Amino acid sequence: MHAKTFEFSQLHQHGTAFYDFLRLRKKVFVDQLGWDVPHNSDVEMDQYDTPLAHYSIVLKDGNVVGGARAMSTTAIWGPNTYMLRDAHLGKLGHIPAQVLPDDIASDRIWECTRLVISDALSTQVERTACLGMIVDGLVERAMARGAEELICLSSLALMRALRQVGYDVSRMGPVYRNDEDGRSYAALRMPVAFSNARRAQMGGAKIPMPLSTARHAIRPAA
Repeated sequence: MHAKTFEFSQLHQHGTAFYDFLRLRKKVFVDQLGWDVPHNSDVEMDQYDTPLAHYSIVLKDGNVVGGARAMSTTAIWGPNTYMLRDAHLGKLGHIPAQVLPDDIASDRIWECTRLVISDALSTQVERTACLGMIVDGLVERAMARGAEELICLSSLALMRALRQVGYDVSRMGPVYRNDEDGRSYAALRMPVAFSNARRAQMGGAKIPMPLSTARHAIRPAA
């Protein structure tokens, strides 16, 4: 597996990677989870896929097997800001406003969304490695632009998986149940810092994790 990161203006430099990421999103979020989000028969693409977005994509044997999107919490594009803030402002009926306790808009804070991993990665080892590569790519993009914290709306299962990989993730808002897929979600936050594997490559120390987090299924994030 290998990762690539790019912003919207660079999509054309990476072949079909962006479109294939949208295909994967449609397969997981629409076909498998039944989310009511904008899509056609091939792809899922929403109002936050704008020139303000950055992407971290993982490929294996030329196929996109994972990815996610990120943008600054200062983002404004037309009537939209970023997903959690729009929910907080009551613009997204399917996400409760209280999921984000405070109105956040800061260059130091970025939001991550649409994290997804393909079922083509069938082993926990592969899926964990893919997760770390995706999030490290987002960390890299955010860090280079002065961000200090990442936030996201995610399943609680993903929070545990992120902790396993070495990210210092914590919950920042109340838990709610998504009626579309039956899963529990909450707003999460973490410092802009690399995974254990990436820090090891850079000569840094690992963060020891509790044994209770040793094995958890990796779930898609909003």
